[in-house]
Amino acid sequence: MSDYSKITVVIPSLDPDDKLHEVIRGVQAKGFTDILLVDDGSAPENQHYFSDAESQLGCTVLHHERNFGKGRGLKTAFDWFLKNRPDFDGVVTIDGDNQHHPDDIAACVDVMYKQQKDSLVLGVRDFNQPNVPPKSRFGNKCTSFVFGVFCGLKCSDTQTGLRVFPRGIIPQMLQIAGERFEYETNMLLSCKSAGIPLVEQTIRTIYIDENATTHFHPIKDSMRVYGIILKFFLSSVLSFLIDYVLYNIFNVAFKKAGFAKHLFLAVTLARIISSIFNFTFNRKAVFKSDAPLATTMARYYILWGFQLLASYGLVALFSKPFGDSTGAQAIIKLIVDIFLYFISFRVQQAWVFKKPAATNEKES
Repeated sequence: MSDYSKITVVIPSLDPDDKLHEVIRGVQAKGFTDILLVDDGSAPENQHYFSDAESQLGCTVLHHERNFGKGRGLKTAFDWFLKNRPDFDGVVTIDGDNQHHPDDIAACVDVMYKQQKDSLVLGVRDFNQPNVPPKSRFGNKCTSFVFGVFCGLKCSDTQTGLRVFPRGIIPQMLQIAGERFEYETNMLLSCKSAGIPLVEQTIRTIYIDENATTHFHPIKDSMRVYGIILKFFLSSVLSFLIDYVLYNIFNVAFKKAGFAKHLFLAVTLARIISSIFNFTFNRKAVFKSDAPLATTMARYYILWGFQLLASYGLVALFSKPFGDSTGAQAIIKLIVDIFLYFISFRVQQAWVFKKPAATNEKES
């Protein structure tokens, strides 16, 4: 049975309005008694909303001296929770603009209590509803599609602010990179990598004034949200250019030198050189892996070996109708390597640079 008195409701907030107090009263009416607000550097004229929530509604308020971002606000709340609520069961995060109905908040917490294994519960919206602003519908569907294709992440609402965290996974949430809106997406990827289940609970799809109060900046924050994919793309493009240019140089040079296996030699040597750059860039900048170097390198070069054989085999196979034409081989290699690029991202994220699985079984 759900015990709402053992759940901390976290509301990160920047320059709130009257809706903040409506949200607080709504969750209190459902039986939630521990409300934590994080003021993320709100303007002086909006500070009275926090002081009134503290003095009149019994909330706890934490203040950032300036705006650090939603991700930092959530981490501040998680850190406070672990230090100040040692006997509590978990945290539910919600937005302060009245987009989350109290019944849905309670339903998501109920789902958390029903899980046999500590899981991240997501309150997911239906973006096919007619009241969803077009930019929100497109943005969320696009993000879900991109992360599904590139990362194998099955999540119908990657940007939902209604999330329930059992106590057992909160320490790991503090280790995740990201200070602003990208933190919520990084959280999902980290859970997938660590084997923490994502459980979805359908909630009402509520938008107030076409979502006019959102602090999400479409370009700047989207770049952060897609950061891991964009960096992997940059790494792959640079590696591909190194590989492709060297391949063509070596292929022509080895053919002129009379090497019988000029295609294989060109593919192999170019791939070795580009792989050194690719491994280093991906480990340090893309996946930021702290796994042992020997482990990640061994896994990387196992994958690299399969890719090398696949690249050579497919180029050789599809080049047969064109004889020994280096021009045809160059075009075919381009197509083959683009295909292998998508496979490589998934394997590197899921295996090569995979973080150790979390031991998050619930205590009986």
